[in-house]
Amino acid sequence: MSAEAGREPDRHVLILGGTTEARRLAEALEQHPSYQVTTSLAGRVSAPLLPPGGTRVGGFGGIAGLAGWIIGFSVTHVVDATHPFAERISFNAAEAQALTGVPTLALRRPGWTPGPGDDWRFVDSLEEAAAALPPLGGRAFLTTGRMGLHTFAHLTDTWFLVRSVDPPDGPVPPRMEVLLDRGPFTLADERELLARHRIDVLVTKDSGGSATAPKLTAAREAGIPVLVVRRPPVPEGQPQATTVLEALRWLDADPS
Repeated sequence: MSAEAGREPDRHVLILGGTTEARRLAEALEQHPSYQVTTSLAGRVSAPLLPPGGTRVGGFGGIAGLAGWIIGFSVTHVVDATHPFAERISFNAAEAQALTGVPTLALRRPGWTPGPGDDWRFVDSLEEAAAALPPLGGRAFLTTGRMGLHTFAHLTDTWFLVRSVDPPDGPVPPRMEVLLDRGPFTLADERELLARHRIDVLVTKDSGGSATAPKLTAAREAGIPVLVVRRPPVPEGQPQATTVLEALRWLDADPS
């Protein structure tokens, strides 16, 4: 990526953020004067790690609101680097591209893949995970986020260790301990956590990435089954990148 010193930004990149990749992309673009960067965060975390450049927090008000923001703030490129399970905003971004004609890239890190020794059981939703959980163990490490805890609230015989960035609210399982923490997590810490709480089943979403992957290795080493919620569908037909470097190359290659 090239830019002349002192050059005014001639491109405005809107990053739909909330992931490590989004923050790293903003950091990379901030070093190049030809790019103005705005990262949009959903606002579901009370104290998010803010990237460099401009930021905005909260929803756009649907497809029309997103398209209006893109036009109103002269956005030249959109990068959808949202969490793999933030499905609505990805479809809104695709529809906004159709309305505005502004090039849009989906930056999606690859999902996890089981290896030798892993005991993974795939399900399509949190509801399916809750239904499949009781026969697998009685002490569950639940790492699916605080927003879906109500799905497990009816499981009165299972003890849950719940890890999330912010405290949960709404209906929650009656037998539960909350661990407020933010990744990345080390393998040593995950091993100790599983042993200390006598965890016998892990429940997670296929978020991908390295920040929270050590729990999967720790589960394999301990012989613990893992319930993995598959990713939801994504819009078809969009260009995609799996790394920040690929996203930077896409931006550099686009003549807009």
